[in-house]
Amino acid sequence: MTQSHKTVNEMNDVQLRYNLAAQALSKLLQDNSLGIPIIVEGKKDTVALRALGFTGAIEQLNRGWDLDRFCTYLYEKYGTRNSQGGAVIELLMDWDRTGGRLQKTLIEKLQALDVKINQETRKVLSKALNPETKYVESLNSLGLEEFIQ
Repeated sequence: MTQSHKTVNEMNDVQLRYNLAAQALSKLLQDNSLGIPIIVEGKKDTVALRALGFTGAIEQLNRGWDLDRFCTYLYEKYGTRNSQGGAVIELLMDWDRTGGRLQKTLIEKLQALDVKINQETRKVLSKALNPETKYVESLNSLGLEEFIQ
C-alpha cells in the first residue's frame, strides 16, 4: 500500500507507533549518556545507534567470543547493579528469531551472574516498529531522529 492510499487512521497509527519508539530511544539515549552500556549484536547496530546520537558505551556481541566469555566480560566490566540498585546494562538484540534467541540466552546467562538487565527498550521497539523493521541496524533509516530528544 502506497503512502497516498493509507487511511488517516493508518497514518495516525504509524505516527503514534513512531512516537512510542522515539520515546523509548530518548530514554535509552539518556541512560546511555549516564553510563548504562547498550549490548547489540554487531557493528552495523553500533553504527545505527551512533547515527542517532548515542555517545555512551555500546558493546557488540559479535566479537569472536562465545556467550559465556562475553557475559563474564560484561559482569567483570559493569558489575551487577548501578549505584541506585537498578539495571547495569541494556540488552538490545534484533527482534527477529535469531535476536530473540540471543536475547533469551543472554538474559539467562547474565541473570545467573546476578546481573540486573533492562530490556524495556527492545520490548517497546519490537511492538512499535513492526512491520517496518526487526533490526537495530535500520533504526537510523526510519526518520526517528526528529522525534528523539
